[in-house]
Amino acid sequence: MAEQPTVLIEAGGQVAVITVNRPEQRNAVNTAARRELLAAFAAIEADDTVQVVVLAGAGQTFVAGADVTEFAGRSPLEQVRASQLLPVFSALDALSKPAIAAIDGYCLGGGCELAMACDIRIASDRARFGQPEIMLGILPGGGGTQRLPRLIGAGAAYKMLYLGEMITAAEAHRLGLVDEVVAPDALLARARALAAAIAKKSPIALRLIKQAVRASMRVSLDDGLRLESALLGLAFSSADKTEGISAFLEKREPRFSGK
Repeated sequence: MAEQPTVLIEAGGQVAVITVNRPEQRNAVNTAARRELLAAFAAIEADDTVQVVVLAGAGQTFVAGADVTEFAGRSPLEQVRASQLLPVFSALDALSKPAIAAIDGYCLGGGCELAMACDIRIASDRARFGQPEIMLGILPGGGGTQRLPRLIGAGAAYKMLYLGEMITAAEAHRLGLVDEVVAPDALLARARALAAAIAKKSPIALRLIKQAVRASMRVSLDDGLRLESALLGLAFSSADKTEGISAFLEKREPRFSGK
């Protein structure tokens, strides 16, 4: 019997859904899943028909973390090499297209880091979030110490990282880690609907907005404002800009071409 892929891609129209598919292991990310996620991100990046990505987990779990059985016996050098050879979190962060995390059940450790590498996070009301690495005597290695404080502030991040305790979807929403909370049976539909609404916008403008917002978390205000101005100039050179303004003046829906 053929082994099931650890990552599924459903690409139809402008929205693609990438699903981590290890439900019996609560979608814990192992080496195979990392490789397949990297391949999935590369495929979506190269597919001009796809404008928005939704990331989800099979079953009733998003991603419960890394597969601890894999790294239990690694040496320090082996762990560093593993992170550098399969930079799945950085690859998701670098995706030029909008990415939405649809989070159900456990979103822990590397799962929380995957969610934070997305642009928007929608959670079911039974989702649980945490960075429990402290319980293993280690720290996050996929951006948890860097993206978490940028999203929820240093104090709240320290508390999550120091204690390693899980928080509810409601608390994650209050802190700003999650953008929407919905019922479990509405989760994927809501993520798809939001993705579809975003996909109707100018692909060029979407990518430039993502580039500008990402930069706002990494550069000074002055440098960010200069980049924003330069990106606006690029947008003004596009056919989408001409179509958008024409549609506004003609009081009709724009038909963006991504050019």
